[in-house]
Amino acid sequence: MGNLVINSIETPEGDRCVDLFRRADGTHGFEVYRRDAESLTGWYAIGGFADRTYASQAEARAAAVRVAPWIPEDSA
Repeated sequence: MGNLVINSIETPEGDRCVDLFRRADGTHGFEVYRRDAESLTGWYAIGGFADRTYASQAEARAAAVRVAPWIPEDSA
């Protein structure tokens, strides 16, 4: 089974996003994605963060905020 995305937070422009997810083993993580408006290929990972492991969703979100400043402080 793959990762379960808990929250996906896009930039206001809609060109980048962060997915916060839970793995089958109960750990959490995140990845940063980008999409180009002129391309029909959709989202692709650009961060290289998906392999990092966090004990909770809150820890994963706190780490994501450090690399993705568009995430609002109150997003869950």
